[in-house]
Amino acid sequence: MLPAIIPIFPLPNVVLFPSVFLPLHIFEDRYRQMLTEVLQGDRIIGIVLVRGERDDIEEPPPVHPVGCAGLVSHAEPLPDGRSNIILRGLQRFRIDQEEHSRSYRRAQITPLPEISSEASALELNQTRTRLETLLAGRLETDSGEIMVQSDMGDEDLVNTLAQYLDLDPLEKQALLQFDDLVGRSRALIELLEMRELSNKPLRSLGLH
Repeated sequence: MLPAIIPIFPLPNVVLFPSVFLPLHIFEDRYRQMLTEVLQGDRIIGIVLVRGERDDIEEPPPVHPVGCAGLVSHAEPLPDGRSNIILRGLQRFRIDQEEHSRSYRRAQITPLPEISSEASALELNQTRTRLETLLAGRLETDSGEIMVQSDMGDEDLVNTLAQYLDLDPLEKQALLQFDDLVGRSRALIELLEMRELSNKPLRSLGLH
């Protein structure tokens, strides 16, 4: 269960999904403070996608209302005060209201459960087969590591592909906002099929 209020970390090109890992480099003073307090508490940070263009000067930048909370599973402090961390996606949430009692942003949130049913399990099996066909030979990182294993569960597979495939951040945000895994997997298939029809190359999986 997520806390009622969590720190939120706005990022311009990154969307986190449940059960997927995300490496981050923390260097701004306000987010150093955030990390210090998070590590002393429940270790939860909410990742939200910034709205608009990266060169917009609005401060604080507006964010999409649906994000994903992550648990700091690893933190490596550096001598100059910066840190490298790894987040593991926990659960989607919706921002209800921001509060401004810290130098960094925090928000009151509502957790968003993933909707599933027995009928969806059968369809997930069908969409999984289609995804594996579409991505045959493309499931390696630049270093040659296989990012998607054959024994991955359906949720882990769909969310890992949604996070790490070379998709536009807004496309990833749209995938995150689906309440059910079947809808997310269908939309992901549609995006990949559109890439094929437009002959737009899709790079292998990688940590973008």
